[in-house]
Formats: sequence, structure tokens, C-alpha cells
Amino acid sequence: MPQNRRIAVIVGSLRKESYNLKVARILAELAPRHLSFDFIEIGGLPLYDEDLETDPPAAWRAFRDAVRPAEALLFVTPEYNRSMPGALKNALDVGSRPYGKSVWEKKPGAVASASQGAIGGFGSNHHLRQSCVFLDVPMMPQPEAYLSLIQKAFGPDGALADDSLRQLLQRFIDAYADWVEKILRGPGEIASDQHPG
Repeated sequence: MPQNRRIAVIVGSLRKESYNLKVARILAELAPRHLSFDFIEIGGLPLYDEDLETDPPAAWRAFRDAVRPAEALLFVTPEYNRSMPGALKNALDVGSRPYGKSVWEKKPGAVASASQGAIGGFGSNHHLRQSCVFLDVPMMPQPEAYLSLIQKAFGPDGALADDSLRQLLQRFIDAYADWVEKILRGPGEIASDQHPG
């Protein structure tokens, strides 16, 4: 039986009725029970400025303290101008400092991107992956999740009305749960579980 795992969820959109926030909530609902999700706000973070590290803003300290105890990371983000939203990039920068005290390092991660356009946030998804590679976050390679024309997936009541998307999200979060265990437990422990005795 997998251990209980604490997941930090970072949503790139700040909009109250964000489709990406809705997707993140659905992923949390569909996830195996041993995963628990903490949605961590990024909208109130002052822009990163190293000069402020002598007395870090309270919002920086609270953000770092919220991410630090998480065992794994889940990013859900739109695409702004073929890249990740500025608030999300700023959150990555704030969490990566001060030097040597990154809250991201070695935590397994995954990203789903959703947009109202046709390419499903592809640019944002890949720019985020590039930053996470540098931050030593092992990102789940497959399945990828580029959710295009996301506005059509929800009914007038705001509930998900697209069964095929629900199935895709189920496959994604199930694979993510496996990825978290693979990274946190290591290949040796998984192999010993699969071949007891």
C-alpha cells in the first residue's frame, strides 16, 4: 500500500473562475486516496528581488513554508504569450531562493496545461518543464496533458461535461501517483515490492 503523500498544487492562473483551477480541483478529486493536495496561492508574491533577502517579505516566507513540507508538486497552468504566466515564473524564482535553500529540489512533479486556444498551453507547459529541469524537479514525462478549447469542456453550471476529458485526467493523475512513488521510493524499493521473497 502506498504511503500517504502531500502534494503542493500550483495553479498558474490568478483568475477566480480559472479553467486551470477547475482542472486542478478535478485532478485532486480523481486522485488516489493516499495523495492529499494543498493548493498554494501565488498571486500575492512580490516580484523576486535579491535585495529583499536580508528581510524577506512575509508573503515569500509563507509561500516557502507552504511548499517546503510537500513531497511532490503538481502544476496546472494556462499559456500567456507562448510561455508560462509571469506569476508562476515569479513563484518558481521565489521558491528557488535563497541560494542552496530551494523548496523545489528533488520533488517529483507534473504539469497539465489548459487553454481556450487550439494548442492547449503547449508553450507554457514546455517552458515550465525547462525551468523545473534546472530546479532539479524530476518531471513526469508521460502522459502529457495539453487541454485545448477548455471552455467547451464545462457546462453552464461550471461542472465538467466532457467524459473523454475526465478519462484523460484520470489517466494523468493515476500515472502521476505512480510517478511520485517511483521517484520518492526509488527503483530498488519498487523492484523489491514487485518480486517479494
